[in-house]
Amino acid sequence: MIGKMYGKQFVPYQVVWEITLKCNLKCIHCGSSAGRKRPEELSTKEAMKLCKDLAEIGSKQVCLMGGEPFLRKDWYQLGKEIKDLGMDLLMISNGYAVDRDILSKLSRLEIYGLSFSLDGAESSTHDYIRGVKGSFDRVIKAISMSREYDLPITVITTVNRLNLKDLPRLRDFLINRDIAWQIQVAMPQGRFSRDLLISKEEFYALGLFIANLRRKYSVKELPVIGAHCFGYFSKYIPHLGLSKQWAGCQAGLSILSIKSNGDIIGCLTLPDDFIEGNIRDISVVEIWESEDSFAYNRKFKEDTLGENCRKCKYGGVCRGGCTGVSVSLTGEPHNDPYCFYAIERERGF
Repeated sequence: MIGKMYGKQFVPYQVVWEITLKCNLKCIHCGSSAGRKRPEELSTKEAMKLCKDLAEIGSKQVCLMGGEPFLRKDWYQLGKEIKDLGMDLLMISNGYAVDRDILSKLSRLEIYGLSFSLDGAESSTHDYIRGVKGSFDRVIKAISMSREYDLPITVITTVNRLNLKDLPRLRDFLINRDIAWQIQVAMPQGRFSRDLLISKEEFYALGLFIANLRRKYSVKELPVIGAHCFGYFSKYIPHLGLSKQWAGCQAGLSILSIKSNGDIIGCLTLPDDFIEGNIRDISVVEIWESEDSFAYNRKFKEDTLGENCRKCKYGGVCRGGCTGVSVSLTGEPHNDPYCFYAIERERGF
């Protein structure tokens, strides 16, 4: 089903919330160019009100990220409010500042999922990508400590040409550790240079790598998924996400994203042109329920497909792949060139 409905309205089941842009690392692939916090970040009072509004429009999961979310002093207060309102809490961290006090608080919150970014199998690769020496040792320590608190851990690896070779060793590190693995591809946004983008051939090989992992290892041994940037409708590679089949970009349909200054956008990978409004001017409830919001997805028609997807027989269902990838590579939505099916057709297999 394209989008999830409650009555006549779309429901933002999943919310991704950048609670601060402040960060203690300098990642070369950061699409947000994180470092210093935004000058107009939401106050605690504004953020707490936003939590209530998210519950009002039916949100079920809220993922807090940054920047580095643990650098925002009121993160625990926000997390507790999210939980008290009946929503699941997830967080994404680089692990650099994580200590036992933070982990103890996460345990008390009964966090639904805690993700750590791990972009290399050794310090030389990870530290270079992350821009700070010692960041590899810090995240490995954070992962190890988190397991002591019995927290549900996911490792997120963002793939580029520098760390593609590290994936087999990362696999070996993660097997039988009760840690999930999410693999995604860096795109030319923010600080990331297009020169480090993996090629279509490497992208397809990466898809085969993930598919083979899913065939070889049970969910208990190594739960692994490819992020939304992987697909679509391949003859040989099964869908690599959590669902059985790709049903198009869900930004503005069942997914909502929030910037730390209160800007509302369908997905944080999208540029500012896609901002729907700011909660200081109009509530997130009004933005979400407006018939004019998220028009690129809510009012999608096949004739809006870009050149890469216009003649594809799956265009109406796929809707042109990942909007973030499509816009970053082609400047428009519904035109994702990093597509397994398209690559197979181009290569004649």
